[in-house]
Amino acid sequence: MLSQEISVHSGSAEVVLDLTGACESFVAETGGDGLLHVFVPHATAGIAILETGAGSDDDLLAALRDLLPADDRWMHRHGSRGHGRSHVMPALIPPYATVPVIDGRLMLGTWQSICLVDLNVDNPDRKVRLSLV
Repeated sequence: MLSQEISVHSGSAEVVLDLTGACESFVAETGGDGLLHVFVPHATAGIAILETGAGSDDDLLAALRDLLPADDRWMHRHGSRGHGRSHVMPALIPPYATVPVIDGRLMLGTWQSICLVDLNVDNPDRKVRLSLV
């Protein structure tokens, strides 16, 4: 298994960050076949495969705002208002995704991207583990 950790700065707003380029570079270096496993070791972030740049990333954030409002309903209450929702989000958007790799290339569909989903505005610095199994 080959593995690499990358650092990502998600900023001070809710965000969907495209990690596809970093994932492509990692698997291209291997030139091999297998499964790319992308994992974010944080309790308040997730990994999603979706189309970006055509509004789907904004639609995802809007849907999460509807499902998980940033208000005072959450029992987990430290950090910014509604921070507890960030701890619930990984149950909906898991902290991992797996993508087939053939000849050092991701086998994503035409419009698919690998993205970090981060609602936690209190922690802008993330680590993401890329592993080729």
